[in-house]
Amino acid sequence: MAVSILLYEDNNMLRESISSMIRLDEQFVVSGAFENVLFAESQISEIKPDIVLMDIDMPGRTGIEAVKQVRASGVKVPILMLTVFDDTEHVFEALRAGASGYLLKKHLSTKLFDSIAEVLQGGAPMSPAIALMVITSFQKQQVNHYQLTARESEILTSLAKGNSYKLMAAEFSVTVDTVRAHIKKIYEKLQVHSQTEAVSKALKERLV
Repeated sequence: MAVSILLYEDNNMLRESISSMIRLDEQFVVSGAFENVLFAESQISEIKPDIVLMDIDMPGRTGIEAVKQVRASGVKVPILMLTVFDDTEHVFEALRAGASGYLLKKHLSTKLFDSIAEVLQGGAPMSPAIALMVITSFQKQQVNHYQLTARESEILTSLAKGNSYKLMAAEFSVTVDTVRAHIKKIYEKLQVHSQTEAVSKALKERLV
């Protein structure tokens, strides 16, 4: 059975071009092609495609907002975002909203089918820059799990390097007593009782 694809692209010529390209491959079928995502949730629910191709920059409502609502409704269909620029912030925001990956429009003719196949196999096509942002975000979430403040995270990192209280005080332009107070809070949040335990936990859970 052919893979059902739902397409959202506001540029009429590009939408028709993508649809025509997809129709050239008998493995795929375009089950719907729309110029906006105003009714994306109901359309996806009704059509039940195998994968959705969605432009990020759409009139009236962005692709990012649509992804958030689709995911909020419980629909887990893979959504591959299409974008003109490798705009890390917007693409990353789309991935955080629940997108499965993204493809630059300039690569549509050469990478569309490979990207679709990757997503359908459980992959997530993205550039190295975006992958790095995903990893960094995950690490920050790990830190936030313990509700460490930015300064506490900095001190924990310095502590893991083996720096003395005096050196940390100089590094962060605070008193030694302030460093001690921060470290006491860090111990409480990490539920440890010594520097060795704190550093061990920080390294094991990649908090630094």
